[in-house]
Amino acid sequence: MADRQDVQDLDAQTETDLRPRIAVTLGDPNGVGPEVILRALTEPELYNSLQPVVVGSRLVLQRHAEVLGLDRLLFLPFDGEYFGQKPDTIRVLEAREYSVFKVQFGELGADAGDLAFRAVRKATDLCLEQQVDAIVTAPLSKKAVSMSGNSFRGHTEYISRRAGSTSCIMMMVSEQLTVGLVTGHISLSRVSDSISADGISQKLDDLSAALTDDFGIESPSIAVLGLNPHSGEGGVLGHEELEVIVPAIQGSRSKGLIVDGPFPADGFFGTAAYKAYDAVLAMYHDQGLIPFKSVAFDSGVNFTAGLTIVRTSPVHGTAFDLAGKGQASSGSMRSALALAAEIAKRRNIVMV
Repeated sequence: MADRQDVQDLDAQTETDLRPRIAVTLGDPNGVGPEVILRALTEPELYNSLQPVVVGSRLVLQRHAEVLGLDRLLFLPFDGEYFGQKPDTIRVLEAREYSVFKVQFGELGADAGDLAFRAVRKATDLCLEQQVDAIVTAPLSKKAVSMSGNSFRGHTEYISRRAGSTSCIMMMVSEQLTVGLVTGHISLSRVSDSISADGISQKLDDLSAALTDDFGIESPSIAVLGLNPHSGEGGVLGHEELEVIVPAIQGSRSKGLIVDGPFPADGFFGTAAYKAYDAVLAMYHDQGLIPFKSVAFDSGVNFTAGLTIVRTSPVHGTAFDLAGKGQASSGSMRSALALAAEIAKRRNIVMV
């Protein structure tokens, strides 16, 4: 019969084997993505909960490591079996066959956009082929990707299409505030025509399901924001609340969801009313992300809910102005890695 120490060792080994396997995309090689990845992956405690592989370019990572003074790092090729196990050894899967790339910190370029896009594509392949349990995407430049000739509106849209998801929702997650978006990366002029009662109802279904299934919240409460100033003020300042948003809320309530609103966005955030709810549903990108980033820029996470694939990302962008200066914070990247591992384990999709 095994003694207590033997049992503890076995339990520890079993837990190690169940650490989720996370593909981390490089992001724009000229931005801060590689830097925040390296900062996060050199923290020893991270390896207690996950096994990472960086999808991108070994040469790019080495250049960023030089700036950070991380000469001790060893970059090894990913062979489909061995993932990162410790903070001084990082496994790298090349995003494209030709790996030569000269980093130009802070510069917008087509080749940089191509490398960043190919990293996302290859990481998505790994997830669809069940070689990894989740994806964490470092920030890239949509303009750079467009310059490279690749069609790409955003990570959410691309991964959703590849995963065959008919409905998903962008969620911004933090301990202080969680926000879901009805519309994502579209121009402000298109928002009004892009919202409908059925569409909002679907987003509420997706948001509620994610809060329950991926975050373990029973009977989550959701606040819905209006579209217009003062939530339309009874139709004087806009009709979308009365004709679209209120019917969606009523329909969701009839299905048993706990939903309130529509609330005027300025007063809702100004009085911190969000603290009474598990999540907030915003009508458009900046309506939700400006207040979110105001309270959780260094710790928040972008999570794409409703996908069969687990995907998270830091909430910041490429920050070209900070690239190559060794000043970027890795807080949001660390949070993105931790949340991806947590959700992967909760979904029980981790491969043994």
